[in-house]
Amino acid sequence: MPRILGDLRSIFESCSLPAYLVGGLLRDALLGRQTWDIDVAIQTDDPMPFAGELARHLGGAFVPLSHEHHVARVVVDDPAYGRWSVDLSGIQGSLHDDLRRRDFTIDAIALSSEYWDRSDWPDHIIDPLGGTADLGNRVIRAIGPHAFRDDPVRLLRAVRLSAQLDFHIDPETSAFMRSDSHLVSNLAGERIRNELLAILASEKAKEHLRKMDGLGLLCAIIPELQAAKGVSQPREHYWDVFDHSIEAVGAVERVLSPGTRNSEADMLAGLVPWSPEIDDHFAEEVSDGHTRATMLKMGALLHDVAKPQTKMIDPKGKTRFLGHHTLGAEVSRDISRRLRVSNRGADILAALVENHLRPTQMCQGGDMPTRRAIYKFFRDVGDTAIDTLYLSLADHLAARGPTITMDGWKEHIDITEHILNVGTQEQAPENMPRLITGHDVMRALGLPPGPLVGRILEEVRGAQASGAVSDADGALVLAQSLASDSPEGEAGEIPSGCQDA
Repeated sequence: MPRILGDLRSIFESCSLPAYLVGGLLRDALLGRQTWDIDVAIQTDDPMPFAGELARHLGGAFVPLSHEHHVARVVVDDPAYGRWSVDLSGIQGSLHDDLRRRDFTIDAIALSSEYWDRSDWPDHIIDPLGGTADLGNRVIRAIGPHAFRDDPVRLLRAVRLSAQLDFHIDPETSAFMRSDSHLVSNLAGERIRNELLAILASEKAKEHLRKMDGLGLLCAIIPELQAAKGVSQPREHYWDVFDHSIEAVGAVERVLSPGTRNSEADMLAGLVPWSPEIDDHFAEEVSDGHTRATMLKMGALLHDVAKPQTKMIDPKGKTRFLGHHTLGAEVSRDISRRLRVSNRGADILAALVENHLRPTQMCQGGDMPTRRAIYKFFRDVGDTAIDTLYLSLADHLAARGPTITMDGWKEHIDITEHILNVGTQEQAPENMPRLITGHDVMRALGLPPGPLVGRILEEVRGAQASGAVSDADGALVLAQSLASDSPEGEAGEIPSGCQDA
């Protein structure tokens, strides 16, 4: 048991206030798992005043979570303890009555404070509903049919716990969840977001999304996915749009997972380019406490969300989804707003959806993307360029499924590796030395400040990336040519040297 519990016990005893560990920490301690959250039930109608006093004793911060449900939180960040979140709830009625109002049997266990720092604490657990037996059997069982009606977020929490603990959901509990699945749509967006992203952050997220769909939960929280069911795709695709979207999440795990890279069990994943820098990139926390890896899974789930609305058959009989990436980016922003995803997270998701086709569209006719095209890709896509490349790999895996060929996969790997090598090294926009400035252009060409100067500079940067110019003199010669070819005060389209998506 963590050291902080000894000090908590002393504080409770000094106030003559009966206190019990309940829920997560106790559950995880029995499972041998590390956690930084402590749930304490105290014998009082209102824990708020005591929470404030506890925060002062521990040097932490006090936050009232729910006056209606009598829950307060104390956040402690101290070198002596580490960072802890202590949630205090008032016991309503007897302790047994309080435990019966909780969600699952594995959380309806308690331990009196007198045993918190004793080595034989497991022998003194209060367990009126068989939670320890369910822990041993690795099963999530609702306390009763009322559990999900009392708080519908428990519908998602059951799946999240199943994912994080690698437990199965009891069949009767699954039946309760199917019956009440519609209630999840009434939850506040941030509560859905927190559970959904935690599910995506877990291993085998694809399997748990399938579980959510089977329970009627996935399309209840993201109704835009419902229209994707049964939408057929061209013969290059093994699955319909909905199943492809789910499979893409699993494919992201394959291309990102260190456990499968260079493994004989997954030869395809073993070919994916990787480095410590890439590993650090996807481990970066970017939105709502979650990493780029988790947001990439969310992007994979949504990358084809607008295909149903854009499906058409062209005059040659070919199925097309023209503009689905552009419309999909708009839809992803609607979903992000509804789920209260952070601004940065919403930007990342929209960029992934909008640009997921670009890595393969940069090279037409079998040729590798030009250096200029790679420069434009990194310039336009910004800090989600690497994420987009790995989404493209996952998209390829999820499109072909079991029909994928090693030759086709190696070709895609080669393209990705080429773009990474060129785009993240000397040709990366932020790494190229600036040959000329706007002042140089205006002074040499006699131009006033304006958009034309900016467009000339951008074209010069593109030419520098492709190797067409390498010094200031060459850059100014190109600038003169561009200014001469452009109508006064305007600039025409800048040729890219490679077709971009």
